[in-house]
Amino acid sequence: MEHRQSAFDIKKVATIARLKLTENEMKKIEKDVREILKAFGDLDKIEASCEPSFQPIKIANVTRKDEPEKTLTQEQALSGSEHKENGFFKGPRII
Repeated sequence: MEHRQSAFDIKKVATIARLKLTENEMKKIEKDVREILKAFGDLDKIEASCEPSFQPIKIANVTRKDEPEKTLTQEQALSGSEHKENGFFKGPRII
């Protein structure tokens, strides 16, 4: 399948992207786009016998097991803070 890119299409994309291109710039970009589309067309012709891989190394269960552990008591948790009141952390007043 061959893609055709016209100068009008380049101009439309440039307008949407708010680019001010000269005629020479549009011709150069059009040439580049045609080469890129041709390269992708060549890739489409390749017969691949394997599934596409988006991750080179298989990732399996990268999280640790969720097991209950001993937690800090309220006193231990508050022991490192100077800002506490009535058994809770005290933050700055907002309003």
